[in-house]
Amino acid sequence: MKLYLSPAACSLAAHITLEEAALAYDTEVVDLRTRQLASGGDFTQVNPKGYIPALLLDDGELLTELPAIVQYIADLVPERQLAPPNGTRERYRLQGWLTFVGTELHKSFIPFFFPGAGEEWKKFGRGTLKRRLAWTNGELVDRQYLMGGGFTVADAYLFTVLRWTGMSGLDLATWPGLTAFQQRVAARPAVQAALRAEGLA
Repeated sequence: MKLYLSPAACSLAAHITLEEAALAYDTEVVDLRTRQLASGGDFTQVNPKGYIPALLLDDGELLTELPAIVQYIADLVPERQLAPPNGTRERYRLQGWLTFVGTELHKSFIPFFFPGAGEEWKKFGRGTLKRRLAWTNGELVDRQYLMGGGFTVADAYLFTVLRWTGMSGLDLATWPGLTAFQQRVAARPAVQAALRAEGLA
């Protein structure tokens, strides 16, 4: 498998999942401004959507969209319990968390990725993030990970998104539950491996 990524972007969650799964894989960096691959090719020839992550499978099929990618990886190694079994209520809870992180947190950071974004847009994003992060903090007060006791792909996604709080002008220390969560996840060997590989450690 080959993961197309950009350092510190949302693809970090897929990178962490691959490390947690202990599967063999390669990576290739994509310049998100030019859509050029580190090898010199045009990324849109790989993924016409033009964004990451994208996972090229050994049979040549391409998977896109982070929630689909991380669940696919998790299902390759069910013994590692990175996702509950398909068809269970717990699996739907996991999908709920992936959706929440993607639509309510990830998307609210968008204005902070664009230098030309207006202050009104940023203000709206910051206000949304404060409310959503406060709620998420409450969910983590009495548990280590989003699903309870065990680390899942949803935690990889939340960890990745929370790394962006500084660029939005928010201080993660405002939410002790989230701060403790970040420290807990960052200490995992697989997470450290992914961060080192992306030059983020």
